[in-house]
Amino acid sequence: MTQKVAIVTGASSGIGRAVAEGLLASGYKVALAARREQPLKDIAQRLPNALAVATDVTKPAEVARLFDQTREAFGRVDLLFNNAGVSPPYVALDEIDDATIAATIATNLTGCVTCAREAFRIMKAQSPRGGRIINNGSIAAHRPRRNATLYTATKHAITGLTQSLALDGRDFDIACSQIDIGNVATDMTEKFAKGTLQSTGAVATEPRFDLRHVVEAVLYMANLPPEATVLNMTVIATKMPFVGRG
Repeated sequence: MTQKVAIVTGASSGIGRAVAEGLLASGYKVALAARREQPLKDIAQRLPNALAVATDVTKPAEVARLFDQTREAFGRVDLLFNNAGVSPPYVALDEIDDATIAATIATNLTGCVTCAREAFRIMKAQSPRGGRIINNGSIAAHRPRRNATLYTATKHAITGLTQSLALDGRDFDIACSQIDIGNVATDMTEKFAKGTLQSTGAVATEPRFDLRHVVEAVLYMANLPPEATVLNMTVIATKMPFVGRG
């Protein structure tokens, strides 16, 4: 095989878009998935070997269609970057309504499980067999921020998903990894640069780091040979308040 095939969810902006473009630049064929179709088409029109597939990961039928269309277009699936996620408002748990709980769990956990299931199904059956799943976790999978109970719970669940897939994938040559990112410079983290609540109750600005370092980290994990894997990688802004937080 001269070109590997990847699927990237949440590919319309931020980390997902940057990783998708990085994979394309390094020679992958990439299916780009997100709810917003036009940003995906913009990438696909600009870069060769890109397939835009509008996908809501909370809907299993759309996830199955994403994987089927990728296999039809490119022949197989070697890599899933399981990236789609949402960050609900940072408020006390008793202020979170039922709709926010359901939507957050549906995207951050159920959507990731559904995408992993479809990747597992294809990777087990294809020839050559196997592949790699990289889950985008969060440093919240290790230590919480204040008033982030719901988000933190979903990211702890991703760690369990990663470890279970890493174990169950062994018999089928499927590796699973997790990348936990802290304060990469995207639209989602602008609030940290402006000032955010700390574990002490104070409000302070936090440093961020360039998105290209996340792309480089994911590419490193993706390009490892089948006999090697990174189970978990944490990439953070050096001076952010993470170690000792809580």
